[in-house]
Amino acid sequence: MAKISIIGSGFSGLAASCFAAKEGHEVSVFEKNSAIGGRARVYSAEGFTFDMGPSWYWMPDVFENFFQAFGKSAADYYELKQLDPGFQIIFGTEDVVKIPANMEELEQVFEAIEPGSAIALRKFLKEALFKYEVGMKDLVYKPAFSWLEYANMDVMKGMLNANIFSSVSSYVGKYFKDPRLVALMEFPVLFLGAMANKIPALYTMMNYSALVQGTFYPVGGMCRIVAGMKDLAESLGVEFHTGVQVDHIEVADGLVSGLKTGTGFYPADGLIAAADYHHVEQQLLDAPYRNYDEKYWEKKTFAPSCLIYYVGVSKKLSRLLHHNLFFDADFNQHANDIYSTPQWPDKPLFYVCCPSKTDPGVAPEGMENIFILVPVAAGLKDDEATRENYFEGIIKRMETFCGETFQEQIIYKKTYCINDFTEDYNAYKGNAYGLANTLMQTAVLKPSLKNKKVKNMFYAGQLTVPGPGVPPALISGQVAANELEHYFKRKL
Repeated sequence: MAKISIIGSGFSGLAASCFAAKEGHEVSVFEKNSAIGGRARVYSAEGFTFDMGPSWYWMPDVFENFFQAFGKSAADYYELKQLDPGFQIIFGTEDVVKIPANMEELEQVFEAIEPGSAIALRKFLKEALFKYEVGMKDLVYKPAFSWLEYANMDVMKGMLNANIFSSVSSYVGKYFKDPRLVALMEFPVLFLGAMANKIPALYTMMNYSALVQGTFYPVGGMCRIVAGMKDLAESLGVEFHTGVQVDHIEVADGLVSGLKTGTGFYPADGLIAAADYHHVEQQLLDAPYRNYDEKYWEKKTFAPSCLIYYVGVSKKLSRLLHHNLFFDADFNQHANDIYSTPQWPDKPLFYVCCPSKTDPGVAPEGMENIFILVPVAAGLKDDEATRENYFEGIIKRMETFCGETFQEQIIYKKTYCINDFTEDYNAYKGNAYGLANTLMQTAVLKPSLKNKKVKNMFYAGQLTVPGPGVPPALISGQVAANELEHYFKRKL
């Protein structure tokens, strides 16, 4: 049995801890914040319970596969509800596209917008299913140390058939012309870190999950997944150290020997760094043991940060659904303001999650729990005046859509933005979603899952493979734990 330390308790750190403990090792997780979960922490105030970060539950098979690896099921830890409609996209006060859970109804929605698009949708989703099966079975569970991992004819054929060398925008444009349908089919990649014309068409596999598998909600919030994973980890013997900041990774003879923290030194035979990759390398490791220097990170393309508002309203808002995308502004201009010429957007698109529509337990009776998210470029100057300015404009647009005023009924508000991501998660440039999934930052071209100079150190999370998002983070933790286990077996 080896002593394994894990830095960070987000989804990747939790997954890594479970798989490492399953192998019989003594596992300790170190979390700088007072609560585990990373970006998926929970926050409560004035009777409202807010998920602080992720709110979309897609790719349910990934979660189920995780728990089944331990002889469990997701249902052992939380209740899932499928949302119907899954979400709505708001292009104008009376121009709203709702996404039903039923495929026949979805085809009718498409056909009403663009005649002939129902047939195109069927073909698109058939190809998206193929990409999903290739991507989620053959590609994402590879550590991506070498292109030779993909030197399998079935995988190579799958990658080519998945249009990995064409872009999402060009691929979507072959099927749909109406700008509303184009926006619907491109929106799942909005948070992958680049314009749709820079993201490989492989990632249209996300449309399969969004439109065919459906959108779900774990009752109680996304924090219930974290709680379930923590329960599983503790049942396997994992020990959690919260409120403990790791100050330095000690290396001796090319191996991690332990962690220096504010509460003492913790010896380790192996390490999985599931905290911000840049922070770990630049702040916790001495220069000779880093994979990359500062110039490397400066050249990388990062996914967005976010301006978030956690809002409690003392009345019900009838037109909101659980998930609402306000696309009543220029999509391309906002994307340019994030990726091409990073600046605060003039008129941003934004997302509103209202979980109290599904779960009365997250807000006092008769009230709404509202989470508002504006994607913004990482690294911008963040101040309270800017946050307040955007809030006023967003609330007015929401009031216009809802057909009623509610600003005076806002009884609770908390903001969260770039400075907070940096402070709470040591996030490089305050990014929220990690490294962009561009073609030149795919697979082997991402920051390596292993430390090339320290044999018993591996990385997990959104800045390494397979990439940003909750399901990829889960997978990243599993792959990192597996590679550390391979190290131990080689050593023996």
